Amino acid sequence: MAAVTATSPVADRVPARRVLGLAVPALGVLAAEPLYVLVDTAVVGHLGALPLAGLALGGALLTLVSTQLTFLSYGTTARAARLHGAGRRADAVGEGAQATWLALAVGLVVLGLGQLLAAPVALAMSGDPAIADRAVSWLRIALFGAPLILVTVAGNGWMRGVQDTVRPLRYVLAGNGISAVLCPVLVYPVGWGLEGSAVANVVAQTISAGLFVRALARERVGLRPRPAVVRAQLGLGRDLVLRSLAFQACFVSATAVAARTSTEAVGAHQVVWQLWMFLALVLDSLAIAAQSLVGAALGAGSARQARVVAGQVTAYGLVLGCALTVVFAALAPVLPRAFTSDAGVLATIPHAWWFFVALQPVAGVVFALDGVLLGAGDAAFLRTATLAAALLGFLPLIWVSHGLGWGLGGIWTGLSVFMVLRLLTVVARWRSGRWAVTGAVRTA
Repeated sequence: MAAVTATSPVADRVPARRVLGLAVPALGVLAAEPLYVLVDTAVVGHLGALPLAGLALGGALLTLVSTQLTFLSYGTTARAARLHGAGRRADAVGEGAQATWLALAVGLVVLGLGQLLAAPVALAMSGDPAIADRAVSWLRIALFGAPLILVTVAGNGWMRGVQDTVRPLRYVLAGNGISAVLCPVLVYPVGWGLEGSAVANVVAQTISAGLFVRALARERVGLRPRPAVVRAQLGLGRDLVLRSLAFQACFVSATAVAARTSTEAVGAHQVVWQLWMFLALVLDSLAIAAQSLVGAALGAGSARQARVVAGQVTAYGLVLGCALTVVFAALAPVLPRAFTSDAGVLATIPHAWWFFVALQPVAGVVFALDGVLLGAGDAAFLRTATLAAALLGFLPLIWVSHGLGWGLGGIWTGLSVFMVLRLLTVVARWRSGRWAVTGAVRTA
């Protein structure tokens, strides 16, 4: 048997334990916020239907804003990982410092605009003055956490870039854990009600953001704003925001069409969609590992290692997706009953369930390659590919489904076409190798 040489593909592989060492803590960070929201919902739910509706609407608005600004994490990871791979850790952390300044600036703008627009936007979305009033009372307090949320997002970005996903998990769990204990105290014994939930949210974000800022200060890098770096981050951010908007348009349209189909359809869609989003977090943890590893390889000047790692992580995504397909196919007779006992909803769920099950291997590959291309800084391609898949696949099929009465099956057919189009584009890009541009900073 030939010996493994320094130039062989095997030598360029990353040990599976290293990939898992990045992916598992990243999954913890991704899951921490949804789990905290569940605790928050359980606490507020005992106040009655109106406060719960207000929390749902206010929380959805705040989440929508923070979701659109994830470029502060993904874009920072891509740039920091390259610099880290090139042996320039101080410059990699410096990307985090500039992203933190940008997070504070954008967060203050969000805070100001949010205070002005909270009432009209909440009323427009709910159509019910009572629900809108409750949502606004929660949102106007919670918005003070917006700059802190974005600082945490930026902190996750640079730490992932230097291949540290353990500290972000500790920081996020510290904030959310303390707040989860504080929330019921403020809501009930203190008597602040729904507003107590909002205060607990701000406390959580203050703790997490404070820990990220302290970690940044301890790195002893230059913290002064550097406009040129911020402009470069904004350029990458523009592409990622447009990509995120394409996702939001698809997801909102799917819910809207389900709601116009029947009560059973929207209930069934909600159950299956929440499971889809949960598994997306699981698969996205591999994408985060891919971002860090691919960016570092390209920063070190090794396009070959980047391609090997890309293939390796994509294979992991495919295997994990196939495993999820088997598990959730087996759970089909029992798992939906954990979410609802309504006979009509349970009868409708299979119209979406088998799409959801069959799409897991596709999602495993797509999300892994998203991470590869994001790590390479290939955001412009991802923007264009996602917009094309949304405009040519998902959105037309969803609204045709509404017009022709195809129901939930039509909605999930649209999602399937969207995912298959994304699969074809990212696989073609991966195979082309044009994404593998080496250097501490992407120049093409």
